[in-house]
Amino acid sequence: MTSLAEALGYPPDSCLLIVTCDGLGVCHAANSGVYSALREGMGGVGGLMVPGPWAREAAARYRGEDVGVQLTLNSELDLLRWGPTTYCPSLLDGDGGFPRTVEDLWDHADTDEVRRECRAQIERAIYWGFDVSHLSCHLGALESRPEFFDVALEMAVDFGLPLRLPDVGDETRLGFPFRKLAAEEHVISPDHLIRVRGGRSTAGALDQLLSDLRPGVTEVVLRPAVDTAELRAVLPDWAGRVADHDLAMTSDSLRVLTARPGVHLIRYRQLRDLQRR
Repeated sequence: MTSLAEALGYPPDSCLLIVTCDGLGVCHAANSGVYSALREGMGGVGGLMVPGPWAREAAARYRGEDVGVQLTLNSELDLLRWGPTTYCPSLLDGDGGFPRTVEDLWDHADTDEVRRECRAQIERAIYWGFDVSHLSCHLGALESRPEFFDVALEMAVDFGLPLRLPDVGDETRLGFPFRKLAAEEHVISPDHLIRVRGGRSTAGALDQLLSDLRPGVTEVVLRPAVDTAELRAVLPDWAGRVADHDLAMTSDSLRVLTARPGVHLIRYRQLRDLQRR
């Protein structure tokens, strides 16, 4: 069977790396951090939360970068809230925004309303002028349950877009073969997914993860933001986002890694073009 690396035109033992910077639309500091990482740092791909309060500002600053849509059905922050772009009562919690937790979403969301809202988010990004390159799911809300995964997969098929998925090892934990289902619909996803979370040093944790980089396409997900009073006020994880921004702008490990033979930086548009072919 042809590997994803081979289908993209690389030798089968190549290590292809996508550095994604999520968080466009959350706040001004996130918009600034993501765009600076894409334009001046090691970031290759951005992720847009269309319902985010600063999404229109992100659209106004867009210059054709490789940006995908983070399908968003949760609003987990206490001091910064956002909600549906369509009329979807089952996607609202008590204070008028999206549910704070994925469990609350799963308990109350109507799948038809989920489908309508996801489609509207993608269409709005396109209307704003984004050349949408891929789809992902905020907080893993869609890919973690079969009935909601079906909606995400339908969007990927209808719009001809790759879909970020967890590693194949998570299929046992989640209880259904999401990668097999995606492959049957000819929807492409990176082979491996790396997220750096928690109280560890972002740079140190990433160094360890990247030292074991495997052949195939690996996506590293960062959430960079510049250090501002706004960021500190609204996001409890502001320090990690600032560390992600520093990593994207100054990381020696990423530069050294990409200089190794057989390691190549790529973008989601290459996966999108392959899927559409």
